[in-house]
Amino acid sequence: MLVKTNAGTAVIGNPVIPVKFHDAVINEASSSIIEVLKGQMENGKLKDLVKYFQLSDMYTANNPLINSTVNKFANKLNNYYGIEPDAAMNTAKALIEPVMQELMQQSSEKNNDFALNKLLGSLSGNNATGMDAILSQLAIA
Repeated sequence: MLVKTNAGTAVIGNPVIPVKFHDAVINEASSSIIEVLKGQMENGKLKDLVKYFQLSDMYTANNPLINSTVNKFANKLNNYYGIEPDAAMNTAKALIEPVMQELMQQSSEKNNDFALNKLLGSLSGNNATGMDAILSQLAIA
C-alpha cells in the first residue's frame, strides 16, 4: 500500500510508463523492496537492517539499502518495460526513496502493519512475537 500511495507522480503521472503497465510497475517496486530487505536478512545483515530502521539519520540518498533497492527497481523498469536507463533511474528514485523513508517512519510504530517486528517477521516467515525476542537481543548487542 505504501508504494501505491506514493506512485502518483513517479508512475501514474509519468509519461514514460504506459497506462497498461501502471499496476505491474507498482508491483515491481514493491517486490524490489521486499527482495532487497529479504536479501539483507538472508545474507546475515539483520543487525544492519535493524539499524537502518531504528536510526532516523540512516535515511539518506547515499544509504546502500536505498541505493540497492533503487538500482534493482530501475533495472526491472529497463529490462521488463523497455524504459530507457536514465528515465528508469529517475522513476526509481522518485518512487523508492519516499517509500523507504515512509516505511522507516512507520516501522517505529508498534501497532502499525509496518512495525519493525511485523515487517521482519513477514520477511523471514517468522511470527512477530518471535521477532520481538530477536530485536531485543539485537538492541543489546
